[in-house]
Amino acid sequence: MQTHSEANTLCTPLHRRQSSRFLVENTSDLCLTPYCIKAANYLIESIDETIDPCENFYEFACGKYIKNAIISSESSEQSPTTQIAKNLGHTFADLLSSSPSNRTKKSKAITNARRLYSSCIDEDTIETEDVDVIMSMINKELGGWPVLQGSAWNESTFDFDRLMLKLSQYNNYIFYTVNTGVDETNSSIRSIHIRPSKLILDILNHYSKGIEAYQYFFKNFTLALTDDSSTIDDDLIALIGFEMDLVKYIVSLDKLDLHETVHTTVGNLSNTISFDSSNYIRRLYLFANVSVIDADIVIVDAPKFLHGISSIIDRKSPRTMQNYMIWRFMMNRAWYMPKRFRNILKQFQDVVYGTSTAESRTITCANYVNTMMSLTVSKLYIDEHFHKDARKETTKMINNIRKIFITMVNQSTWMDSTSKIIAIKKAQAITAKLGYPDYLEGDDMTKLDKIYAEYNFNLSYMPNVLSAIQLHTKANLQMLRYPIDSKEWTGILPTNVNAMHRLLANEILFPAAILQTPLFDKDAPKYLNYGGIGFFMGHEIAHGFGDEGKQYDLNGNKVLWWSKATDNAFDTRKKCFIEQYNNYNLTQVNRQVDGEQTLDENIADDAALRQAFFAYQQWAKTHKNVDKKLPGLTKYSIEQMFFMNFGHTWCTKMTNEAAHLYMDRDVHSPEQFSSSDHFPH
Repeated sequence: MQTHSEANTLCTPLHRRQSSRFLVENTSDLCLTPYCIKAANYLIESIDETIDPCENFYEFACGKYIKNAIISSESSEQSPTTQIAKNLGHTFADLLSSSPSNRTKKSKAITNARRLYSSCIDEDTIETEDVDVIMSMINKELGGWPVLQGSAWNESTFDFDRLMLKLSQYNNYIFYTVNTGVDETNSSIRSIHIRPSKLILDILNHYSKGIEAYQYFFKNFTLALTDDSSTIDDDLIALIGFEMDLVKYIVSLDKLDLHETVHTTVGNLSNTISFDSSNYIRRLYLFANVSVIDADIVIVDAPKFLHGISSIIDRKSPRTMQNYMIWRFMMNRAWYMPKRFRNILKQFQDVVYGTSTAESRTITCANYVNTMMSLTVSKLYIDEHFHKDARKETTKMINNIRKIFITMVNQSTWMDSTSKIIAIKKAQAITAKLGYPDYLEGDDMTKLDKIYAEYNFNLSYMPNVLSAIQLHTKANLQMLRYPIDSKEWTGILPTNVNAMHRLLANEILFPAAILQTPLFDKDAPKYLNYGGIGFFMGHEIAHGFGDEGKQYDLNGNKVLWWSKATDNAFDTRKKCFIEQYNNYNLTQVNRQVDGEQTLDENIADDAALRQAFFAYQQWAKTHKNVDKKLPGLTKYSIEQMFFMNFGHTWCTKMTNEAAHLYMDRDVHSPEQFSSSDHFPH
């Protein structure tokens, strides 16, 4: 749905629109607050006024930004959102290294977060302790690493089931993942989820720049751990052969096999997956002191794929499997090891991602603590850097955008009346979670300390790392016996620069970390906020009604609630999206966009821009002359400024290596198509 007035607004050449009613005659028509001056500067430094926005809006909105953007040597891309993330890393480091402020009450969780950070930045101790802790753990708990022991390794000690269980306890799910989730058919209860891991994507990623870099990585890493190199070459050949067999198998599968989902129970699991999965599940959950019963629900994704992987594993030698599984574990631990191992990993990643240097140790450690103890870091961040009024303002925005979405549903010509009524009820029922969980506000640390009660760190980094991993694993497994709490934050945390729609809860979440310039500021003119975070709000709302969202009702249960006629009409229209995006080419690497892979995001983007723009127009009708223009940009209308900020949020420059990986793996279209495809040409 695109109105005539909208098209006129978008297609009037922005750089020529200077009619007298838009000229500023005095400073009373200008916003001269510190924030407005800041916003004017970043937009002026972003736009390229030599480009006609009606011909290429992305080049107009981002031309100067992309030309002047410098991708730092430790990064693979530069954009406004990646800059937010970088700035947050510095903020987290400051919060974790400084003494508690008067605003933050004493907390055991915060004490342990700072202790974990201190052990991470203490590189002298890390070098002194060397690899003793992790190698002892590999030899005593995991059965050793054959490639380091040469011909001395005894394959009769190999126990695949035991090794899988042990690695799973360290959250190292190599071939498939096991986690506690929500039952898709009844979102009020918990279930066990078994899914293929991202192993195949990782393998393709590792080989993306040729097999030589990967071979070099393995050899250098193992040589740094042993003086016996007698079997390294043969072990490497066997390892790569196993990976190639996995890739060949998945390529041979039908896409329908990868999208198949089976809903079963622990007692019947052996009928779905051929290996002894039921016993494995029981033993894994016992690690977290949870007794699994036959009636516990299990949801298995791509069971045929899991069966095929199991068959390939059975054909490989014990030595190959032991080598491979320990190698995957060590790849994930390399960042926590002494510097010589981090350098070996970094050399490999530089080839894959096009980077050249590592980020500072303080930022690496701050981000690591944020990953492992995010709610603790969130508490520190919220107390010091988040203005509580932002929640009130964004709540109003979401409600306004939701109203527009409901209007769009009512005006749609392809939905029948029955489907419209249900869609509107679902939209009205969407819960919006903004900023952070309520319990992080205020001085009461009881719940925070309870969540991290078992986190007890010392000044030795590797033991801390291994302990934290196991605690994370236990926390997820223990969720199986916890009741569903509608107030909990799941899938995203307050310190994530992202947003999401949880279909299983019919809720949208916008963390505190994303509510920053240029997406949002409490002091910004509303046209900037609606063009920034407003688009993201519309995008997340729309996800509840796209190709995936149509499968979940207002309670989060997996039920197809559209009528057959509406479903058919949607399928007809989505073909247009697929064909349209299939015609786009990312010229930087000469790669065609996959319209099917990016379909759901493209549909959400299309609805999002209209929601945000119309919601701003409605707000402006009742708040006449409230929003003022920015200095240096007075020739542009208020509505044009909405689109300029929208465009700026998508400005992205990335390395060729990162661009290839993006096209291979990301479900979003490249930014230039996300930002400009919704404009009439």
